[in-house]
Amino acid sequence: MAVLVGISICHMLNDMMQALLPAIYPLLKGGFHLNFAQIGLLTLVYQVTASLLQPLIGLYTDAKPKPFSLPVGMGFTLAGLVCLAFATGYPELLGGAALLGIGSSVFHPESSRIARAASGGRHGFAQSLFQVGGNFGQSLGPLLAAFFILPRGRESMAWFVLAALLGMAILTAIGAWFRANGHAKPRARVVVRDDAPPGKIMVPLALLAVLMMSKFVYLASINSYYIFYLMHRFHLPVQSAQIDLFVFLAAAAAGTMIGGPIGDRIGRRAVIRGSILGVLPFTLALPFANLPMTVVLSVMIGLILSSAFSAIVVYANELMPGRVGAVSGLFFGLAFGVAGLGAAGLGVVADWTSITTVYRICAFLPVLGIAALWLPDTVRASTK
Repeated sequence: MAVLVGISICHMLNDMMQALLPAIYPLLKGGFHLNFAQIGLLTLVYQVTASLLQPLIGLYTDAKPKPFSLPVGMGFTLAGLVCLAFATGYPELLGGAALLGIGSSVFHPESSRIARAASGGRHGFAQSLFQVGGNFGQSLGPLLAAFFILPRGRESMAWFVLAALLGMAILTAIGAWFRANGHAKPRARVVVRDDAPPGKIMVPLALLAVLMMSKFVYLASINSYYIFYLMHRFHLPVQSAQIDLFVFLAAAAAGTMIGGPIGDRIGRRAVIRGSILGVLPFTLALPFANLPMTVVLSVMIGLILSSAFSAIVVYANELMPGRVGAVSGLFFGLAFGVAGLGAAGLGVVADWTSITTVYRICAFLPVLGIAALWLPDTVRASTK
């Protein structure tokens, strides 16, 4: 439990620092005279850098676990923050976003492996506890931007170097535990579902990819543009809009914590189905709601939609046992990549039409959750 709490705290610190990028988009938009397409490109660079590297790093660390790579990943995040804090032009902002993406790509696969190694068999609970740290860290980004960075200026982001150094110290201690307990030995060769044809694994993985697209493109619309939507539609000041974004992200953190333990009890497939399809009525209502109802609907969307991710990661690990790093890297990477492409595309749509149109389009994304109806039961499949 101490290791799980430690890795969750580091996930919180990591994602808190990375969440500062979208949280300061209003500051960057005004200070550098950016349009929505340029905002979307910043998100794309960050997300794609992370998504392309994570599966490769996961494959490598499956064969050669590198627990001490975790503080190195946090070091890249530190460098990205400094670059963003003192950028003088748009190319430097892109460079800072890329460094943040590299830091994330190094951190997530190996830290997910450590969470699974420390789970004691409660894989859903361990994955949820690990992820809730990240979600809580993301929720802190808008608050820190509203009450610390905006009053003091963009250069004040450099103070978060202290958080990075704290994370590096904790991760170094966790890496020592991982190596001392024998978990950092190269894995033995594992035959994955020797009696199952490739289609029995590839088809569910493809369905999971569709579900990830539905979930993370919608989340990209919130993370990158929700502040602008609230400012445009309800004429909120920046700080008030950032507080409302915090409310959504805090609800998402709670949903993440709920999803894993429920999946341990009733099965991952049930959680995945209920999460993606169950959020549809709320996303359809959001673009037409008044301000108080928008906040209520955002809480429901955050709770329901975020309960799926830990279940998806554990479900994929059950499909491909012995490939924890590769599977975690693939799905964290897919999450970042899909979100980045979605944010870039939605930025273009917002420039061509309006920010309100973005949410009317995204309201229908959970319809893709129908793909969950064809997911096989991994518990039954593993006993055949």
